[in-house]
Formats: sequence, structure tokens, C-alpha cells
Amino acid sequence: MTDIADVPAVLEVNDLDVGYYKDLNILQGLNIKARKNQITAILGANGVGKSTALKAIFGFLRPNAGTITLDGEDILDVPTHKRILKGLAYIPQQPGVFKDMSVEENLTLGGWTFRKDKKQVAEKIEINYERFPVLRDKRKQITGELSGGQQRMVEIGRTLMAEPKMLLVDEPTAGLSKMLAAEVYEMLTALATEDHLTILIVDQEIRQALKIADYVYVLELGRNKFEGPASDFSDLEKAFWVG
Repeated sequence: MTDIADVPAVLEVNDLDVGYYKDLNILQGLNIKARKNQITAILGANGVGKSTALKAIFGFLRPNAGTITLDGEDILDVPTHKRILKGLAYIPQQPGVFKDMSVEENLTLGGWTFRKDKKQVAEKIEINYERFPVLRDKRKQITGELSGGQQRMVEIGRTLMAEPKMLLVDEPTAGLSKMLAAEVYEMLTALATEDHLTILIVDQEIRQALKIADYVYVLELGRNKFEGPASDFSDLEKAFWVG
């Protein structure tokens, strides 16, 4: 078995200071690595900066200090739309589907950057139907009529239309029932193991996140508190103790 330390990092965050105001950093000296084809989880209590970290990585927030590299390339000064072209994708906590549009229309929007190539758009949609068979049966249905878990599938499928190499996922099961949440976690696991995506998630569902994650970071007050392979947190005591 390959030592996790030997797996190359797709994303590296080093000594990152980030805040919504210049002189008030929510994240202070944050260090994160997301390794290839693995699920990395950032855990911690409310307000420790988990979602802020993803927004900074995706380019929604400008860090006050530190570096962010994607496949060894410094992307700190790269605007968000160009980070997408480099293979970075972001799935926010609040559902971002167009609820008045059909499933297939939502997926089609995910191919906006190559929209003139109708054959490619159709191929990518077909790949998503193979990935999420339930969506094929509901392709003409209005997305807002779907269950919360199925809407999450549409959102993830639309994001995957652009073939990202890495997903940033914020609270993947927020507001979902336990049964639907289980479907989403299975989905994320399959994307890492079968589609070979690198995934960085932030989550408050600690037990579930530990079940699917390969590596875990626990934050406290915007700083690294603990880190290690998910198996090191099997007793949960360290993961829950963030204060």
C-alpha cells in the first residue's frame, strides 16, 4: 500500500492568511494539501474558517498572505474563471441548480465553455447519465421537483461537464436527510475512486466525513489544530475536540 505522504499533491495551500477585512484574518497561517485522487476533509466547529478556505482557494477571496498552488503552478493571482479552465471546480453549500429548468438544461449549462461543439456537449451529458442513472429517467423533469439528493446530483453533474481535475465541496449534505446524505457521500467516494478526481471537502458531519476521507485537517480559530490520515481519527475524540 502506498504511503499517503508519497501521493503527489494536486493542491497546496501554504501559510495562508485570509479575511473579509484586510486587518482581520479569519484564517491565520493555514496549511493544506489535497492529494491526487483522494478525498481530503477540513473539519471543525462553526466559524473556524472552513468555508472561507474554499472561497480563497477558488478565488472569491483574496488572501492577505500565503500561497496557493495547483499542480505546482501558483494561482494566487489567477482570476476565478481562469482557475476553472485550469481544472478547479467549486460546489457551494447552498444549492446552485436552476430549479425552473429541466435536468438536461442544467447539465447543458455546465458545457458553456464548449457550447458550440454540440457533439461534445451531448457526449458529456451522456457520461453524466451513466454516472447518475436516475438523472437519465428524469432528464426532462423540472429540477426543482427533484429530491434534495437528486438536485445535488444535478449540481455535481453540471460541474463535471467541464471535466475538472479537482473539486472543492462545501458542506455536501447540508439540509439533507440522513438517507439522501448517504447517497451524496457515496457519490463523492465514487468520484474519487472511479473518476479519479481529487476532492477537498469541508464538513460538519464529522462521522460521515471520516468514513469517506483519506486525510483530515481539523481547524481551530482559523489555524491548523490536528492533521493526519482519517484512520488516525477512528476514536473521534481528537476530531470532536476542537476547543
